[in-house]
Amino acid sequence: MKSQVAVLRTRPETVVADYGRLMRLVKYDQVLPREQDLIVKLNLSWTKYFPACSSQPWQVDGVLTTLLEDGYERRRIFPVENKTVVTNPVEGCRNNKWSPVLQRHGLPFIPLPDVEWTVHRFKSPLLKLNDIFPEGIEIPKMYVGKNICQLPTIKTHGHSQTTGAIKNSFGGLLKEVRHYAHEYMHEVLVDLMYMQRELHPGVLAVMDGTVMGDGAGPRTMIPREGNLILASSDQVAIDATAARIMGFDPLAIRYLAMCHERGLGVADPRDIEIVGDVAAAATTMGFKTSRSLVIWGDQLIRRGPLRPLKRLLLHSPLMVWAPFASNVYHDLLWYPTVGRARIRAFAGTGWGRLFEAY
Repeated sequence: MKSQVAVLRTRPETVVADYGRLMRLVKYDQVLPREQDLIVKLNLSWTKYFPACSSQPWQVDGVLTTLLEDGYERRRIFPVENKTVVTNPVEGCRNNKWSPVLQRHGLPFIPLPDVEWTVHRFKSPLLKLNDIFPEGIEIPKMYVGKNICQLPTIKTHGHSQTTGAIKNSFGGLLKEVRHYAHEYMHEVLVDLMYMQRELHPGVLAVMDGTVMGDGAGPRTMIPREGNLILASSDQVAIDATAARIMGFDPLAIRYLAMCHERGLGVADPRDIEIVGDVAAAATTMGFKTSRSLVIWGDQLIRRGPLRPLKRLLLHSPLMVWAPFASNVYHDLLWYPTVGRARIRAFAGTGWGRLFEAY
């Protein structure tokens, strides 16, 4: 049986309503029944705003507008995001303009560091996470038994080549020390699919490709206007479709191929049914994944010639140098120079003007 991915072309003037059309195309209310609690997992890749880096305000607006129009109760909707060693979810909520959207819809923002976490013993055959966290995998207690809607963007990633719905769960299901998993990123993304199967009765991904990230993702990217939005209940299929739109062969991306082989979703485009705008799904953007200076350095230590120093540099009190170096490079060097120029160019587009309007 084929997996279904909805794809629509959109524009700034209609994007919120288009998200409603998109979600209804995949009969989202059958995947996420109204009578069950729903986690809306936002995507924060940078505390600062950068186009395509994190969930767009119109993406959050479109999804919440649709849910509330279709009779979902506010008390059952839980918008969440986590922290990393280099991101602050509360500041990120403000900088990415989720705050006014959530306030207008009467919903709280729930930073995951503030909720109760619990060790969960997974029964699935996890590939790496049990080894990385031998004392047990801690997850937010509120995740157990709730449905989830992932809100990723279409972009490249220096560790995993592409990132999307599956990688978005990385930010919710693992604590801030999840950078320990970077060395085995593809295997960990497979583990996350197994974990979600155990935790959530229903999973939906609603992906923004209005502006996509090319190059050294998930931060230091070149924003490209894509004017597309995607949705699916198969996270592997939506990530594979996004990968193909970016210009990659999904089956050549390890985490997608591994998920496909294990029956965790469909990565073969021949077995994915596109609904909505079939021609739009055939778009090929010609993206190339590259590595930022920070990811290059991380991989040098985890898998390269500096590996003998890995425990000292990344798993000891000396580890504080890594987030410091990342913040200096990203926030103090790259963002005010290269990033600022790219944001200025973005500001002159229809999507840039829509962002300012929020």
